Amino acid sequence: MTHHPEETLVLVKPDGVRRRLTGEIIARIERKGYEIVDLRMFTPSRDLLVKHYEEHEGKPFFEPLVEFMGSGPVVALRVGGSRVVEGFRSLAGATEPTTAAPGTIRGDFGRDWGEGVQKNLVHGSDSTLSAERELKLWFG
Repeated sequence: MTHHPEETLVLVKPDGVRRRLTGEIIARIERKGYEIVDLRMFTPSRDLLVKHYEEHEGKPFFEPLVEFMGSGPVVALRVGGSRVVEGFRSLAGATEPTTAAPGTIRGDFGRDWGEGVQKNLVHGSDSTLSAERELKLWFG
C-alpha cells in the first residue's frame, strides 16, 4: 500500500451496483491515476447511514436517502492520490444527474428516475475533513 497525500471515500450507491456499473466506475477512477487503497461491498446499516448523513438530519430528503442507501449493497472505496477529493468530485459530475456534464459518471450514466430520491450512482467526500470523518465511519 502506497502512502498518499490525500484519501477520499467513494461510494458506489445501490443504484450503481444494481445497474452493474461498479467496474466502469472503478475503471474511471484508476484511469484517472488514483489508487484503490481498500474496497468493501456490503449493505450498510441504518446506524452507519444516519451517522454518515448526520448534517442532513431533519431535512425532507433525509429519510428517503437513508432508506435508499440501505436498500442494497454499496461498494465503499478508499481512494488515494494527490488532490483526490477534488479530482473525484470532478470525475463524478454535478449532484443532479440530469444536468451533470457528459463525460462524468453522473452525466454518462445518471438520470432522474422520478422516484423522489436522488439516485446519482456515487458519493464522494466534499472536503479533506469530510473524507477523514467518512473514511473512519466506513473503514474503521
